[in-house]
Amino acid sequence: MIIGIVAISKNFAIGKNGKLPWHYPSDLKFFKQTTTGNSIAMGWNTWKSIGMPLPNRLNIVLSRRGELAERPDLRLMRSRNEVLEFSTHAAGDLFIIGGSETYKTFADWIEKWYVTEVPLEVEDADTFMPHNFLDGFELQSKVDLDDGLVVKVFKRK
Repeated sequence: MIIGIVAISKNFAIGKNGKLPWHYPSDLKFFKQTTTGNSIAMGWNTWKSIGMPLPNRLNIVLSRRGELAERPDLRLMRSRNEVLEFSTHAAGDLFIIGGSETYKTFADWIEKWYVTEVPLEVEDADTFMPHNFLDGFELQSKVDLDDGLVVKVFKRK
């Protein structure tokens, strides 16, 4: 299954200066628990902001121009189709973890979303999710985390 996972503020912000504009340990713990043992796909800018492969996951970096020294837990792929083809053979699910362009690239293939609602507005953010990114999805469940965070799980109708 191809799953989008994102933390989003009240004004749909997801980033500021190449980083998350907040720090919530409970969200990071949820992200780790949810994605461990699966594959995660990210764009070049998200890769640069993380700076290293996340452990116990196959890290896929999508970039037409970037170069990486591949390792068993890290692969560079050049196109959406290459990632989609790979995902049919990979163990576990494929989580799309950002950034905004990568979410757009996989929008038509994402079957499920984990959306952490962050209870603030980020006025000086520079990266946002489109307001309609959940069109065609329906709410399946909610999980309350610490710090006033709520994770909503949506599935494609």
